[in-house]
Amino acid sequence: MEYRIEKDSMGEIKVPADKLWGAQTQRSFENFRIGIEKMPYELVGVFAILKKAAALVNEKLGVLDTKRSQAIVKACDEVLAGKLDGNFPLAVWQTGSGTQFNMNINEVLAHRATQLLAEEKEPLIVHPNDHVNKSQSSNDIFPTAIHVAGVTLVIDKLLPAIASLKETLDQKSKEYSEIIKIGRTHLMDATPLTMGQEISGWVRMLERNEEMLTIGINFMRDLAMGGTAVGTGINSPMNFGELVAAEITKLTGKEFRTAPNKFHALTSKDEVVVVHGMMKALAADLMKIANDVRWLASGPRCGIGEIKIPENEPGSSIMPAKVNPTQSEALTMIVAQVFGNDTTISFAASQGNFQLNVFMPVIVYNFLQSIRLLSDGMNSFNVNCAVGIQANTEIIDFYLHQSLILITGLVPLIGYDKAAQIAKSAVKEGITLKESALATGWVSEAQYEEYMNPAILVKPR
Repeated sequence: MEYRIEKDSMGEIKVPADKLWGAQTQRSFENFRIGIEKMPYELVGVFAILKKAAALVNEKLGVLDTKRSQAIVKACDEVLAGKLDGNFPLAVWQTGSGTQFNMNINEVLAHRATQLLAEEKEPLIVHPNDHVNKSQSSNDIFPTAIHVAGVTLVIDKLLPAIASLKETLDQKSKEYSEIIKIGRTHLMDATPLTMGQEISGWVRMLERNEEMLTIGINFMRDLAMGGTAVGTGINSPMNFGELVAAEITKLTGKEFRTAPNKFHALTSKDEVVVVHGMMKALAADLMKIANDVRWLASGPRCGIGEIKIPENEPGSSIMPAKVNPTQSEALTMIVAQVFGNDTTISFAASQGNFQLNVFMPVIVYNFLQSIRLLSDGMNSFNVNCAVGIQANTEIIDFYLHQSLILITGLVPLIGYDKAAQIAKSAVKEGITLKESALATGWVSEAQYEEYMNPAILVKPR
């Protein structure tokens, strides 16, 4: 491998000749050979947007010349187009402020911007700190990136995935609105409901999560940029925070604003905790939906079997013809990961000492992973399972009429104790509920048919 020599405030270091990064990136690459977890690829693009916005605002405020500003902007566009992939190698496990990742971006952009100027016969050097990082600190741009990435991915990736699954389940709810089935509480028989009603509960869960997340991301629209090192704004021009937030809004198409208190914005990660908590709530509901689906589809002959789900792949390496609810299993494993991510984020967010939180790389890694997994998981579950759910009406009807809990329908007529006695007699004597009820003389056949009609039992009387 060929190398070139790069310099920083600590001296010289060898850098691969085919890479655009500089000395600080190389030092981090060599000093933090920990794990396989790399900084999220989404963050590279977000940083490119932030650096582009900063360059444009710095030019507008007269603190950065036009030629360097435009060269930085072009380099940022190349990052966003994927042309500079392979130049962002750093591990999550690095400085807690994300300084080395920020410098990785700064160095790559500076190197490329200098190349672009040279191609235009402009003998200007773009410096990673003095020009690309101008009016910024790692301490304010990294939390800004967390917020911009979070808001963008929730809007563009997570909410559409929720909407797609919700639409599918809403269609199923309407399709099966007339099918009456037995309910279950405590995993035991309960009073009846329609399959449409059952699925409508799943629909409302997703709808409620949409509502909560839509509100929640508003807290993350406040941006830390303009606070620089400790929140005072040292070395940034007046109004930089307001102008850069406006520029980020223009570049992303998402609304952002400068944080009203930069000291809070640098050291607290409470908004991230809130939004991830809402994702945890979504995950909890997805666990319930996925579990309901695999319970209801269990069997096919020795389980509940009230619904049929798509058979996507063989389920066993030893048992022929076995097919498993694999989409539910994948989705519930994602839920377990999101719950773990929430614990990590919650603890990391509690560690804001004095003017800075130094757990930001692990926060953003887990935060973005949760968005990615939940979005992909719901899309997979929707396409490969939910759209193919079918009611097994024969099994549903069988269970409905086997249930002793239908006796609840007679309670308004004869009272709880007599109804219980009828059910117990039916079990003891091996007869139907109707036979047991009529044998007591407490109800007539007409009354029994009226009060025990399943269609009456699925709504208020």
